[in-house]
Amino acid sequence: MRIEEAILFLEDFKTKHKSKKALRNYDSFLSVLNDLKNRNLSTEDLLSIETELSTLKIKENTQDVKVFGKKLRIFIAFVKKKLSLVTEGQYMGIGLALCLSLGMSLGMTFGNVFGKTNGMILGMNIGMGIGMAAGIAIGSFKDAEAKNKGLVLKTKP
Repeated sequence: MRIEEAILFLEDFKTKHKSKKALRNYDSFLSVLNDLKNRNLSTEDLLSIETELSTLKIKENTQDVKVFGKKLRIFIAFVKKKLSLVTEGQYMGIGLALCLSLGMSLGMTFGNVFGKTNGMILGMNIGMGIGMAAGIAIGSFKDAEAKNKGLVLKTKP
């Protein structure tokens, strides 16, 4: 299935549904397809994306929101892997999770010096705050860098 065909099908099908979750899935799929359509893709990449769209059979079983959401996640994962793209805010989430856990563990370690109970709690809170700030800073920097390089896949309308 060609990208343009899929866009037309989803836009037509979107007008027939009222469910918020289904509309969110259709909008997300349309956003990804429009982003791919606007990129300068090689014929090999374009062919593999169209083959994946055909394999997913997005015209079948579109009534079931869960099945369609699963097809959307599979397609996004395929596109990210094939084209080496990242989704919006991906580095922010990774940086926040890693730095928050690292900050908390280091805070507990250094807080132990100031006392068993209160020092550990104080160190954990300070470590989490510092870790969260560092994670947001690093993640934002990496997300901005990916956006400048054109490596961000738009999944939100």
